[in-house]
Amino acid sequence: MTGHGQAVAENEHVHVIVELRSVNNRYLKTSISSELDPGHESQIESLIRDKIKRGAINARIKLLFQAGSHDYQINQAALQAYQRQLSDINSSGVQASLDTLLSLPGVIEENAGSDRLQAVWPVVQQATQRALETLIEMRAQEGLAMQKDLLANCNLITQFTEQIEVLAPNIVKNYSKRITDRINQMLQDYNVTVTPSDVIREVGIFAERVDISEEIVRLKSHVDQFKQIIDAPTSNGRKLDFLTQELLRETNTVGSKANDAAIANHVVEIKAAIERIREMVQNVE
Repeated sequence: MTGHGQAVAENEHVHVIVELRSVNNRYLKTSISSELDPGHESQIESLIRDKIKRGAINARIKLLFQAGSHDYQINQAALQAYQRQLSDINSSGVQASLDTLLSLPGVIEENAGSDRLQAVWPVVQQATQRALETLIEMRAQEGLAMQKDLLANCNLITQFTEQIEVLAPNIVKNYSKRITDRINQMLQDYNVTVTPSDVIREVGIFAERVDISEEIVRLKSHVDQFKQIIDAPTSNGRKLDFLTQELLRETNTVGSKANDAAIANHVVEIKAAIERIREMVQNVE
């Protein structure tokens, strides 16, 4: 599911901006861009996984540190080494100024980044949690629109399934009439003798082969389960994905067993609705 969430947090040392973007993906995939160390990035990923189960999540975290004397320190060992070397080569006794010495490489060092990042982690965590709340809210709004479309397609499947259920008994009746007409023609043309039991047996074999009553019952049951999951307080996209596969399986069986043009047309409509559902449920949380 798609969405966007952004939040900021700060204290006297740092200003943190967290931006989260989500696009459709069947599984959860995270990508983090930040100045954080790998350990903190792993914690960011854990925060995301606790709240989101599906989607490709891109997280961008920007740290703006406040300038302060605590950010830098003088490397006394390097400064003294420079002073000794200058003293050894300076026969005139003229001393270099402090400004000159401080500008030499390695004399002024930035404080260790890991310590500073550790200190600002609570601010990063706070901003990330706020951004996640915004992202989840936007995804929930998209989910409501998706729910409406899913229910509409479920209702179409139910509608065409009921029409197939009405047409199904006619398959055997039409076949019985065709085979009776054919036998009568054979009796007339070739003087063939056929007993009524032969006709009944043939019609019975055909009726068993084209019986789709079980498939219709399962189709209706799967649609009912699908609707229950959609209306549940918690989302479960994987169950919906599985039920979609089962809907398609039963529909294909109906299409292959039912020897009827009208039913075949309804099967095509059901499969079109299932395909629309399949594309949506792969992105459901």
